[in-house]
Amino acid sequence: MDKRRIGEFEVSAIGLGCMSLSHAYGAPPPRDQAERVLKGALDEGYTFLDTAAVYGLGHNETLVGEVLGDRRGDYVLASKCGLSRGTERELNGHPDILKATCEESLRRLNTEVIDLYYLHRWDRRVPIEDSVGALAELVAQGKIKAIGLSEVSAPTLRRAHATHPIAALQTEYSPWTRNPEIAVLDACRELGVAFVAFSPVGRGFLAGGVRDPAKLEPGDFRSGMPRFQGEAFEANLKLLEALEALATEAACTPAQLCLAWLLQKDPIIVPIPGTARPKHMRENAGAAAVRLTDDIIRRIDEQVNETTVTGSRYAPAMQASVDTERTPAEAAA
Repeated sequence: MDKRRIGEFEVSAIGLGCMSLSHAYGAPPPRDQAERVLKGALDEGYTFLDTAAVYGLGHNETLVGEVLGDRRGDYVLASKCGLSRGTERELNGHPDILKATCEESLRRLNTEVIDLYYLHRWDRRVPIEDSVGALAELVAQGKIKAIGLSEVSAPTLRRAHATHPIAALQTEYSPWTRNPEIAVLDACRELGVAFVAFSPVGRGFLAGGVRDPAKLEPGDFRSGMPRFQGEAFEANLKLLEALEALATEAACTPAQLCLAWLLQKDPIIVPIPGTARPKHMRENAGAAAVRLTDDIIRRIDEQVNETTVTGSRYAPAMQASVDTERTPAEAAA
């Protein structure tokens, strides 16, 4: 797989988001299936793995640490703090909490150092300079190598970067989520910060993985997202049909179309699609070899964008914890 840069690290152009092996999309897969995804990813050429303390309240970090502990030198490891501590789900950016969470994550991940450590959400009760300052202390102590931020705006990124260099900013980006194009991508380019795109296939929707929201498993958090509900979902299905037609024309799958679109947008972008299925993990890796014509990219942009998608990406309560710039439609919701 082609390589890209995140700070001092060279990583696979497409990384693996590990969340769905433990959290968010209904019941986690059986342990043997999760192992096939993780081990198979390294064999397939993935060298960038993304987890977090909050995923399964520690389960995901433990899974990665147990399954891949003997291959720690084969991948760049990213995890996150600030949204969970131990067995509690809590937004807290206090320096003492971040440091304690790091110690717990190191233990679960079966490693002496985390390569890239994100502040998962900015806790507005704590100045961003204080939270990033705590992470800078962890860098100085050799417990983490680089600092990242997740779901923050361009002004917050600049404040944080002035406190300590930020290696990566992570937020949702795909043809149907264009918030990064408002300001944060430009800020990343200006500051030399890599942009890590999570949910690059629209939480499975743009891959054709959700045809009927009523069939989502209990506990699948997409059920509470506006884009997956009622008339909004039906309207968005028409966008999926357009993407599927373009994927056929490009001789790739819809998921690969979205990933290739991101890779060709800018070399600072590293998508991290997640999956609980080995087949989809291999399919996603294949997107690194897909080359889209300028005409297909233009038509993706015309047909699926912030003005054609119906519904916000988060419900109001979850949106409140996010610091990213909002599209006009989200601001009006």
